[in-house]
Formats: sequence, C-alpha cells, structure tokens
Amino acid sequence: MTQTQMSEILMCSQRVYSNYERGDVDIPTNILIKLADYHKVSVDYLLGRTDNPKMNK
Repeated sequence: MTQTQMSEILMCSQRVYSNYERGDVDIPTNILIKLADYHKVSVDYLLGRTDNPKMNK
C-alpha cells in the first residue's frame, strides 16, 4: 500500500502521513484509532505496549 492510499483512508495528506511514518511528528489519537481499526489490531499493539495484536472488546 502506498502512503497516498493510506493517507486517503486516514483522511490526511500524504505529506502528513509520511511525517508519521518517519516519526517526525506524534500521531494524534484519532489517527492511531483509525490505523488500529484498519489493521484490526489494538492501539496498544501499535504503540509497542503489548505483543498481542488482538483488540480487546
């Protein structure tokens, strides 16, 4: 998937998404939630707080 495609899913610009990937800026909570939902993993998994990708519901 390209950065442009992911940025469209997250409703941000490709440049902003590129900044997230490079770690130049912190990812806002609402974007973390969208990423977790898209990849069907927990936000804690994305943040490296757990090795378990499953979402708790």
